Amino acid sequence: MNDSAQIPTTPRTLDLTLAEALAQYEANRPDEAESLLRRVLALDPEHADAMHLLGLIAHRAGRYETATEMIMAAITRKPLALYYFNLGNVMQSNNRPAAAAECFRQAIAMQPDHIDAHNNLGNALRALKQHEAAVQSFCNAINLAPEHAQAYNNLANTLMELGELDAAIEAYRSAIALRPDFAEPHSNLLFALNYLASTTPQQYLDEAMRFAAQIRTQVRPWKNWLVDDVPRAARPLRVGIVSGDLKKHPVGYFIESVVAELDPARVELIAYPTRTLEDDLTARIKPRFSAWTSIAGMSDEAAARRIRDDRIDVLLDGAGHTIYNRLPLFAWKAAPVQVSWPGFFASTGLDTIDYVLGDPHVLPVAEESHFVEKPWRLPDSYLCFTPPQDDAKVGALPMLAIGYVTFGCFGQLTKITDHVVALWARLLHAVPNAKLFLKAGQLDTAHVHETTLRRFAAHRIDASRLILEGRSPRAAYLAAYNRVDIALSPFPYPGGTTTAEALWMGVPVLCRRGDRFLSHICESFLHSAGLDTWIAADDEDYLARAIAFAADSASLAALRAGLREQVIASPLCDAPRFARNLEAALHGMWAQHLTAVVEIAE
Repeated sequence: MNDSAQIPTTPRTLDLTLAEALAQYEANRPDEAESLLRRVLALDPEHADAMHLLGLIAHRAGRYETATEMIMAAITRKPLALYYFNLGNVMQSNNRPAAAAECFRQAIAMQPDHIDAHNNLGNALRALKQHEAAVQSFCNAINLAPEHAQAYNNLANTLMELGELDAAIEAYRSAIALRPDFAEPHSNLLFALNYLASTTPQQYLDEAMRFAAQIRTQVRPWKNWLVDDVPRAARPLRVGIVSGDLKKHPVGYFIESVVAELDPARVELIAYPTRTLEDDLTARIKPRFSAWTSIAGMSDEAAARRIRDDRIDVLLDGAGHTIYNRLPLFAWKAAPVQVSWPGFFASTGLDTIDYVLGDPHVLPVAEESHFVEKPWRLPDSYLCFTPPQDDAKVGALPMLAIGYVTFGCFGQLTKITDHVVALWARLLHAVPNAKLFLKAGQLDTAHVHETTLRRFAAHRIDASRLILEGRSPRAAYLAAYNRVDIALSPFPYPGGTTTAEALWMGVPVLCRRGDRFLSHICESFLHSAGLDTWIAADDEDYLARAIAFAADSASLAALRAGLREQVIASPLCDAPRFARNLEAALHGMWAQHLTAVVEIAE
């Protein structure tokens, strides 16, 4: 999205005070700019440009109601495409995509070649789940400006949601070719490559290191850090986390119970959210942090400097190459020890991130070469699941009432590769009357729904054998597991959060053993939950186990009746145990840093 403010050209007759206000705004001195603009309006209360600029100042400060009021006042006095465009940006920032879309449409109606209005309209439509229309808007922007890297990146993001993986990867590569210094599409490409079974660990690592090489040309990493006045031994370890997902999100679900159990005498937490969006999960975890400093809108250098000034000992990257990441600030080496955890599952490519935190299952010794980061293993699972607060009861085994087995997968459809479709089709042919229940937000899009039916039809699976559902509120989503007997994890990108949720709802999950961190995640969860027999060695073993499990309704019913309690008692949900392990890991990393410092000094 291009949400940078656009300012009308200053006419020669414009009052010098307004010109100075504009200069102050562009120099990021909002207080001085606002004071000057108030002076302009005192002289001319109908001055539309002054109102508009006041709106932009309020937008930059996150005061969306004031921004809306001021820009709308400007529009009533002088309706310009530019004003509508910036009003659309305010609406988009304020999570009002429908209103944003109307503003961008008005800007386009007044100025059909407004490239950024087409691009930002696409983002608003994507937020409204109108993916086909969003694709058209991005294509309109690209047709007007073939060099528009941001539009290619946004187009690729939308194609990912439509399940058009190959086209998305091509668009990401186009964005990177147009702007090699543009980190976002390169991160997005790295994330997307994990969906491709054909991507080898070495190919992924090579691409991640290309990303890192480009970032290194833009930074000057620190090699020394500010020393706290209080001796380290007399205070807790200061641990920061950079993440855009300290909310209802897999990252939020996996840290909520942990942060509540960390010993404040050993670890002091400081949050650096990369966006301002918060929810009730945010409200629950915020009191566990000694400081909460948003770095949304800060440059990477400024954010890194703020973290360094805060005297952080260990800095966690909670995103990796996922959306809202701020990996470039880690290239500045904002803290003496930097760690990848808990939001990613492959190398970031950055050698300024010292460690990747895993466990013996996701990070076996034989696969250490997949990372530039040094491995550090927790003794149990590398994640700890926070049981949902929703009052979702575990129901009886559905096959006992309806007479046939229902397999299910509630993860992203992009994970369901052609290879997976073919294997699941074999399973449906082998188990008479069985059905496959797929639930994903992408299925709300008619194109994706029809494409999914066609993919299975190519393997002679009739639509009557499939149950396809879209997005639901979280409580209804969890309750939907009461219609599933056995969950199927796809590969090479398995279920993570969905695996934990299925187990909590009493539904066992079948997975296939992988060959890298990402493809081991479901294995790790199953080991922690005591379900090792649900890990298949290969395709044939996966098929055989699924058929055998489906034929044993008595064992499935018995497992379902006690699985939630089994999971809650396991390391997967044991937050106090996990917190002690995490504290030990963080202090161990810090001790190694101190040892290295002494060795260098000697």
